[in-house]
Amino acid sequence: MARSRVALVDSGGTNIGSVRYALDRIGADARLTSDPAQIRAADRVILPGVGAAGAGMRRLREAGLVEVLREVEQPLLGVCLGMQLLFDWSAEDGGVECLGLLPGEVVPIPRAPGLRVPHMGWNTLTAVRNDPVTAGLPDGTRAYFVHSYGVPVTSDTVLTTEHSGTWSAVVRRGNRWGAQFHPERSARAGARLLTDFVLEVTP
Repeated sequence: MARSRVALVDSGGTNIGSVRYALDRIGADARLTSDPAQIRAADRVILPGVGAAGAGMRRLREAGLVEVLREVEQPLLGVCLGMQLLFDWSAEDGGVECLGLLPGEVVPIPRAPGLRVPHMGWNTLTAVRNDPVTAGLPDGTRAYFVHSYGVPVTSDTVLTTEHSGTWSAVVRRGNRWGAQFHPERSARAGARLLTDFVLEVTP
């Protein structure tokens, strides 16, 4: 069986190499690219990212990828900042228009006694609804997070996590998924999510 061709969008994030290695370990044919033709031809598309929304969207605009990503029809997974960029708007950097692939706004995580922001470290996941990409992540699974902004729970939320409130940890609308945590740093949980996205989702 041919390996799934995964277009790993070159968004300039420092986690790209780690995401690519994680995909290699599960047997995916992952190609780092900013070429619209390669993105459109792939079986799966993954948008990684770390840092701020403004810089992330600026890199996508400069690479001519905003409309390309908006038009992608195959399964698309945003990771960390990549997930946040799937939404309409981010309050970061004074307000940033994002890709608008999922409705909603990314907001700052409020500070609370005994809880630091950014939310950094391992935290547990709780299912809101079933999904093939998260079928192998039962309640209580721990994943690794690093973020100061988050997506409130919406009708697209699949998994949640708690940190000074309840936040979307995995979202899905149609053929578009997002994971707020870092699968490439989340050991078996991250490998399982990537495996199910690459192998189990029907285009």
